[in-house]
Amino acid sequence: MKDKLFSWKDIYFYIFVTLAFMLIMLFFQPIISFIMALIVGYMVYYSYKLIEDKNIAYIKTIENLSNTFDSATKHAIFNMPFPMIFIDDLGKIRWYNTPFLNLSQEEELLNRPLIDLVPTFNVDSLKNVKENEPIDIDFRNRHYKVFPNFLEDRSLNENGKINILYWVDDTEFVELSRKYINERPVLVLAFIDNYDDIKNSTPDTHRPILMAEIDRMINEYFNEQNAVVRKYENDKYFIIINQMDFDKIKQKRFDLLDQIRELKMGNAIPITLSIGASQKKESLLDCYQEARAAIDVALGRGGDQAVINTGSGFEFFGGKSKAVEKRNKVKARVMADALKQLITQSNKVFIMGHKNPDMDAIGSAIGTLRAVIENEKEGYIIFNEENPSIKNMLSLMDSESPELRERFISTQRALEIIEENDLLINVDNHKPSLAESKEIIQAISKIVVIDHHRRGAEFIDDPVLVYIEPYASSTSELVTEIISYMGFEYDITKFEAEALLAGITLDTKNFTFQTGVRTFEAASILKRAGADTLVVKQLFRDDFNTFVNKAEVIRTAKIVNGSIAIGRLEKTMEDSILIAAQAANELLNINNVEASFVLCKLKDSIHISGRSLGEISVQLILEKLGGGGHLTSAGTQLHNITMEEAEKKLIETIEKYLQEGENK
Repeated sequence: MKDKLFSWKDIYFYIFVTLAFMLIMLFFQPIISFIMALIVGYMVYYSYKLIEDKNIAYIKTIENLSNTFDSATKHAIFNMPFPMIFIDDLGKIRWYNTPFLNLSQEEELLNRPLIDLVPTFNVDSLKNVKENEPIDIDFRNRHYKVFPNFLEDRSLNENGKINILYWVDDTEFVELSRKYINERPVLVLAFIDNYDDIKNSTPDTHRPILMAEIDRMINEYFNEQNAVVRKYENDKYFIIINQMDFDKIKQKRFDLLDQIRELKMGNAIPITLSIGASQKKESLLDCYQEARAAIDVALGRGGDQAVINTGSGFEFFGGKSKAVEKRNKVKARVMADALKQLITQSNKVFIMGHKNPDMDAIGSAIGTLRAVIENEKEGYIIFNEENPSIKNMLSLMDSESPELRERFISTQRALEIIEENDLLINVDNHKPSLAESKEIIQAISKIVVIDHHRRGAEFIDDPVLVYIEPYASSTSELVTEIISYMGFEYDITKFEAEALLAGITLDTKNFTFQTGVRTFEAASILKRAGADTLVVKQLFRDDFNTFVNKAEVIRTAKIVNGSIAIGRLEKTMEDSILIAAQAANELLNINNVEASFVLCKLKDSIHISGRSLGEISVQLILEKLGGGGHLTSAGTQLHNITMEEAEKKLIETIEKYLQEGENK
């Protein structure tokens, strides 16, 4: 304020100049100089009085303005149109205005904890927010954005800290936002998985009735939720439904899948349905494309399930039944022709399985290499590290097919010789995180995926050819069919046939699980090629320590939920995964055990192997833990976790699965 007052400093210069002239004139005109001195003295006195009067008036003006501002501030605070309160660090109310009193509908508010009035408020949340950063609070059926301000003043309380909370009613915006979300369209595609097989297996007299009943069930199910349903092919439906009604279907966990599967009207095989939906917020065209991607994932996982593309990932429902074996081999023939063209158009072909390869990964890779060689192309198998599960096969290869062993190269060597027009065939895996080498996937643009596992949310980007058939027993079965359709079934060597047969034997557990007609047809092709079943059996022999450790896992296993066995391999061993998988298989031989899980320690993670007889889907359980696989065989790895924590997490996931009724 002082900087704004009038000061003598502003006229010092002028007084000094006038005095200088008077002194000069004193020598020449003393009388005039004396008269001027009187005049200047009077002017100085007059100026002094004028400045003092103006300063006094200015100060009074400022004081009046300050008083007016204080009055206006008090008036604004007390008459603020929205609620405002002061609370201390303990959350007790120190002051409030009239709107907050009306909002609270209470008479006594001073010194009361705010949490007593607003249970959803947590005073500790103020420590984690910045000033004017809104906090969302629901109170008395209204939604508020509470903006905090922080004040420090020792006169207010002992700590000198006060939290000022401004309550802004945001109810209308929230309700509008909810209405927008609830009414947002969701695009749904529904495909009948096995339409042709159902039609062909149903007597002519029942066929029209069955097809009409399927159509009626799908239409009624979605029409009950105010959806628009349009059938655009015999086995395909296009549905538009709003988000709120779609959420009701999600809550029922898409029970239409069960209703369709239980339909019996002369059909010899069960009817299964696949559903793909998109909840993304982009345009309708983007939603449709994402719904198509979701239905492709559902079909790639074997059908009989619903897959929802949420924009940030996929949600899976159903998938309880085994994939139905396709009797028509047209797709296998088409894939064989397409793969042959890709091989012949490439310079070199690299074949790769998954980390810690098993018999199926190595067997299918060896079979694929035979197709590459017969097409007169240079081929290699990416292989970095030997593990106990394939040790016997590698030993047999060294003795019976040393020229084939030379085709096994490391990732580093492969990266040195990869060229622009090379092809990568990824077998027995479709997830980059589980591949033998991510660098190879990034280095080669043309990639083919051949796999029998149900498709997961993670997938290799933009493959040029995808052949995923969850109905198949193994990737070795698929590769055997491809080789036969290429016309090279009689060129398979004895060792290659045994490697492929070992892959089928492993994944079918000696032809007992996931085995269909085409599995035995593939086995017969390999048998004609010279595969010796006794040699294949010897490939699965274990050493004494492996057998003892497997027996220890079985001995210490426990039963949870009446029918699920859980075992633990406490030692960290080179062949931990192999022991866990074999022990999980053996636990299924116990009476009343429907599923088994075995945990084992790796260097930096806990591995879980899951096996089932079919009533319980170990795939759905382990998918919730980041893994995947098949209905009867699956696995996953948990990082940065102890064995006890992993087991607890597994049991919680199993209980959640059973509570949701996924096994029914």
